[in-house]
Amino acid sequence: MGETASNEKAPKKDFIKGLKAEFSKIIWPDKETLTKQSVVVIAATLVLGIAIALLDLIIKFGLNIVIG
Repeated sequence: MGETASNEKAPKKDFIKGLKAEFSKIIWPDKETLTKQSVVVIAATLVLGIAIALLDLIIKFGLNIVIG
């Protein structure tokens, strides 16, 4: 049979040290990039919301004609 994995957990100090090391690798965006990306996300959300609302109205209108 194969070897089984150990259920031992890493010490908390090693976990915190590893977490700090991973956070130091993050490249945070500058203010201009963050603003541009936020505007794009908000605009895309509005456009998709309006498109879904229009499709909903068209479907309701079509069902009202078919059903009566």
